[in-house]
Amino acid sequence: GVSAEVAVGIAVPFAVAVQMGITLLFSAMSPMMSKCDDFADDANTRGIELVNYFGLLVLGVFYFFCAFLPIYFGAEHAGAFVEALPKNLIDGLGVAGGIMPAVGFAILMKIMMKNIYIPYFILGFVAAAWLQLPILAIACAALAMALIDFMKKDETAATVKNEELDDGI
Repeated sequence: GVSAEVAVGIAVPFAVAVQMGITLLFSAMSPMMSKCDDFADDANTRGIELVNYFGLLVLGVFYFFCAFLPIYFGAEHAGAFVEALPKNLIDGLGVAGGIMPAVGFAILMKIMMKNIYIPYFILGFVAAAWLQLPILAIACAALAMALIDFMKKDETAATVKNEELDDGI
């Protein structure tokens, strides 16, 4: 019974909490790797298998409860939980959920942006904002440009390799 922005605003903190739980589990399992080193020194493959199976079991149980509990208690309990939250919090989560795509895009741009990619970014912006092309059409055009760029780099590397072999030195 809430908007998509509020739903995203609720889902993201839950996803962050689950990711923190996974990180905690992996951190708790890291000392077991020294045990695996001991098993490897003794050529005990069965011990290594058991340690890995145990780690998978713990992670599987964690995932099971993260997926099972919301399904078991149902949407009405989730709805009651959301309705119990204060209106100010719901409004804040709605705003956070609304800006989440922009924040995600900004993080992606910060990681990926190099000067060589700026023309592609401008082309995508023009196609979306001014030409109002569908996102799928823009994505297909971007895929074609990426493949052309990839194949040119691969072709250039192959040419350089052949030139090195032709010298005979």
